[in-house]
Amino acid sequence: MLHRLEFHAMGCEMLAALDSESIPAMLSKVPKWFEEWEQVLSRFRFDSELTRLNQIHEEPVPVSSTLWDVFYTARTAEQMTGGLVTPTLLDALVEAGYDRSFDRMPLQTSSAPASAALAVPTLEAITTDEATRSITLPEGASLDFGGVAKGWAAHQAMERLQAEGPTLIDAAGDIAISGPRADGNPWPVGIADPFEPEKEIETLSLNACGVATSGKNRRHWVRNGVLQHHILDPLTQQPAETDLLTVTAIAPDVMQAEAAAKAAFILGSQSGLEWLEAQTNIAGLLILENGQTLYSKNMKEYV
Repeated sequence: MLHRLEFHAMGCEMLAALDSESIPAMLSKVPKWFEEWEQVLSRFRFDSELTRLNQIHEEPVPVSSTLWDVFYTARTAEQMTGGLVTPTLLDALVEAGYDRSFDRMPLQTSSAPASAALAVPTLEAITTDEATRSITLPEGASLDFGGVAKGWAAHQAMERLQAEGPTLIDAAGDIAISGPRADGNPWPVGIADPFEPEKEIETLSLNACGVATSGKNRRHWVRNGVLQHHILDPLTQQPAETDLLTVTAIAPDVMQAEAAAKAAFILGSQSGLEWLEAQTNIAGLLILENGQTLYSKNMKEYV
């Protein structure tokens, strides 16, 4: 029997699903876990651990195991994508108008013209000390974990719940799946049609993996008369100029899927598809602004 728990966290709608004959008591704890993680990782909370870290530069700051783990998850994503996915773009995000949680943002904003892009420190330029579990941010470096944090949280919740039975955690499209359903069948996961969100453009059959969708069809706004979205190109520090509307990626875990979807989105349809196909353990579905769909070669395993 499938037990579902829907709740709001990290500015998004969440779902925890567990396939078990009886209702597991642990399922009710999932919202509390997300609240605890959000209090550490949110840039939108003035008293979060991440906010405090971003206020201190040029000196080591001891951090919790949660923030430490997410930092290294973000570093892995940065290395995996050749720097396309990096959490060091906080200042550029704020300048683009994304200065509060999206559910509180006005759909139209105005501000001074964007300043010229400055060199953004990579995570390799940020000093860490494992012995003291401390992070030292250089001047000019501020962190926003964004999708990395959601993917990490989904994976953590899945790992905690899977002892109770087959588990799926959906953190606003970042989905962690422990393995097949109790009857041995895969989980059906629909990909929404970005042009008609009430319909599905494809249904995936998934076992132990992660899946994530990134795009500009949901989190967008108008700034100074120009459409903006939340996925920045680190080279320009502006919303990525891409012919893609959304990218869905399937990977061994949801953190890799989230990074892959963003990287392909930033690269655009041709380079993004080539990059996905060069990753032997990742599959992808790309939807262009003109409605065309592109499938990576190994996507056929899941549809």
